Amino acid sequence: MSDKAENEELTKSIINTIQEKKPQTIKQLVNFVKEKVPISEQEIIKSILKMQSEGKISFTKLPPPTPKKFTACLKTEQSLWYWITITTAVATAITVFAIPEDFYPWVYIRYVLGTIFVLWLPGYSFIKALFPTQPPIKMPTENLDTIERIALSLGMSLALVPIVGLLLNYTPWGIRLTPIVISLLALTVVFATAAVIREYKSNN
Repeated sequence: MSDKAENEELTKSIINTIQEKKPQTIKQLVNFVKEKVPISEQEIIKSILKMQSEGKISFTKLPPPTPKKFTACLKTEQSLWYWITITTAVATAITVFAIPEDFYPWVYIRYVLGTIFVLWLPGYSFIKALFPTQPPIKMPTENLDTIERIALSLGMSLALVPIVGLLLNYTPWGIRLTPIVISLLALTVVFATAAVIREYKSNN
């Protein structure tokens, strides 16, 4: 087998291993590849570094070890997004009920938070629950990058909010401000909590 064919086989094996095994470290990736291809560890590492320089694979910084207890996990930096989401949702609900529509210029705070509350938070927490984490070694087209998450979050919010309104239409409360705000708040809290639990379990 020529060197070119050997390199192509090794590259293909590395890509397949990342997609199938989801290795958490380079050491794991090397060991998985060695099981498939009879090549030295140095050659595999060299090929991995070459693929990284060519942009075929990328490495993400691993977060610190996840605490064993869930309550301790909620106090770490990994769960900061959760508290920001919950705080923003609760602050929006309070603002909507506390600031009248004709109370200028404070009403603009209500408008800004309300826009985030409707167009971002429900979809973001839902997508976060579906895709809680990303592997440290990934392909350029694998998983969700920031732009995809933003697009999916906006799209999912635009899909969830009308569904909430439709369901409320068949309840005694109807489509009014108070039930809509409470429903979206509950939806965001439930999805965000489910997401942080899945994130905790996937890291343990």
